[in-house]
Amino acid sequence: MADTSFARQCTTRIKCLFTTSCWASLFDTICDDSKAAGVEFVGTTFFLLFGLGGIQAATAESDDIRRPSSGVEQVLYISTCMGMSLLVSAWLFFRVTGGLFNPNVSLALLLIGGLKPVRFVLYCVAQLSGAIAAAAIVRGLTSAPLSVNTFLANGTSRAQAVFIEMFITAALVLSVLMLAAEKHHATPFAPVGIGLTLFACHLFAVYYTGASMNTARSFGPAAVSGFHDPNHWVYWVGPFLGSLLGAGFYVVLKHYRYWTLNPDQATTDPRKSPSDPIEKIEDKLNSVNPSINVTESSSAGRTGSSEAPTLNKIRMGEPSTSRNSAGDWGLLDVGRWGHASKTSLDDSAV
Repeated sequence: MADTSFARQCTTRIKCLFTTSCWASLFDTICDDSKAAGVEFVGTTFFLLFGLGGIQAATAESDDIRRPSSGVEQVLYISTCMGMSLLVSAWLFFRVTGGLFNPNVSLALLLIGGLKPVRFVLYCVAQLSGAIAAAAIVRGLTSAPLSVNTFLANGTSRAQAVFIEMFITAALVLSVLMLAAEKHHATPFAPVGIGLTLFACHLFAVYYTGASMNTARSFGPAAVSGFHDPNHWVYWVGPFLGSLLGAGFYVVLKHYRYWTLNPDQATTDPRKSPSDPIEKIEDKLNSVNPSINVTESSSAGRTGSSEAPTLNKIRMGEPSTSRNSAGDWGLLDVGRWGHASKTSLDDSAV
């Protein structure tokens, strides 16, 4: 039934593409789309200015023989710069434009219906232009040559680079779709999770491919420096495939109603919290053997009653010692009917 409805919707949308009214409706919000694209240009420039600026600083410091740094330190520095820059920039702009700053994320939102075609095109132009502007600013503000281009490490093939970029882009896209596009209690904090995702992906891929995950991030520096890398196409194909992979996985999750697999996971209602494990164990023991009243014995132990262990042993049919009214200790002998008869310790010794 659901598949038939989905096929009917797809057919309707395809027919709509060939009607004049459909094409005219695409430009109904062209004014707002243009304004949003302008702010997206500013946000992309803001994000990449500090991200690429950090990479430029890390490279310059590693080249300084007076302050040598290891490769691991440089990877951590670059990963932190890009992750924190995206976190801050996305948090600043996500209520205005969504804070995408990435044509591949924009493509994923277009595929799931979260972005209209006209705004998608304008966003891509703004993001690519913002990347060029950021790279040019970094080049103008620093004395060293631009060293923020992405390139393949020695021993990394083009096929490996494409798949690395595909998987890390899919991870970034999925974080945007699940944390920002999906509305829940943690949506206002989505930039934190998205920035941490970018940070983690950089830790893995920055050595092998430069960890682009963003065609604009690679295109901007390449345009400023003159497209010297013959493998630049990797940073178009890999992230494009990652957009398809991330969006496709999200569509599957939505189609099979992922929220039913673990209900109430995003709720803040304390009544949905797990119950007391000790009470569960006591209820289980009482249901297995009703003659063992674990609840009463545990409550008696908590109140400090000295008779609780004796009474509990009597219920279980075990001998126990107790003090009689005369003050001497005796042995309580439990008969077959559960009645306790006292025998003095001296008699029992005989």
